[in-house]
Amino acid sequence: MYKECCQGLALDRRDFLRCCGGMAFLATSAMEASGATAHRAREPAKEPLPTIALGEHRVTRLIAGYNPIGGHSHSTLNLARHMREYFTVERTAEFLLHCERQGINTWQYDHTEKVQKALRLAREKGCGLQLICLHAERPHDAPLKEVMKFQPIAIVHHGGVTDALFRAGKAQQVRDFVKKVHDCGVLAGVSAHNPENIKRMVDEGWENDFFMTCFYYVTRPREEMRRELGKVPVGEPFFESDPEDMTQVIRSIDKPCLAFKILAAGRRCWSRSSVEKAFQYAFSRLKKTDAVIVGMFPRYTDEVSENAAYTRKYGGV
Repeated sequence: MYKECCQGLALDRRDFLRCCGGMAFLATSAMEASGATAHRAREPAKEPLPTIALGEHRVTRLIAGYNPIGGHSHSTLNLARHMREYFTVERTAEFLLHCERQGINTWQYDHTEKVQKALRLAREKGCGLQLICLHAERPHDAPLKEVMKFQPIAIVHHGGVTDALFRAGKAQQVRDFVKKVHDCGVLAGVSAHNPENIKRMVDEGWENDFFMTCFYYVTRPREEMRRELGKVPVGEPFFESDPEDMTQVIRSIDKPCLAFKILAAGRRCWSRSSVEKAFQYAFSRLKKTDAVIVGMFPRYTDEVSENAAYTRKYGGV
């Protein structure tokens, strides 16, 4: 950058100072980023978070989510791109280590190439997080035998795919997936956004070990909304009453539930107080045997330590 700025005789003092200032800013930013990473590496491990039983495993009531790492913002394209660019392999590995140091012991993830690289790097640095893989045997999904190489404690059928198959009259495919996962020797979960699908699986006595339950019915079909509301929103529907509908179902069943989107994909994150209220609400409505999965984007604040603190405050069992 200095060479480019100093080329030619037309460079005046103002241009030179502006150029030097830019170099100083970049150098300072790099030092700050390096210092932040070093600080996190030195931070003492926090006390473990409250846990629940998932089969033979103890899982913290706050589970780190995947969506920000994969760039699934459920908001805007630019935010999705920003998330993907921020979460490099190295930053993803550091994120996992930071989660563990804050007392989280489990990560729900998608089996992607970046995730595989990040997991290898994190494990080289001593990370021992338990893994819960979201999967659905879609054409782009890795075979289950490949997923098993990373030794997840559980594999869960993807919620969006679950809801689509139920609407298409193909729920048996989801039930067959549960059997395939059990044949791999790990716990089998089913995710869904529609509380009616959760109730149906319970009523039919499905063999899955636990559920992943979305606080918002974001896969609600357009025709259903037009019929019931007379209109449809732009983008995914996040209705204020949805968490109450899902948590009523959660409390009515015995199996553990891992609740996700408790922050409405960032819509309840306008202030720290609103985030805290969302955690308080979630743990007050869930069973003592349930946990939450929260995606975190620690670009601006240390959301990991903040959310861990809310879990200690409201998720004690």
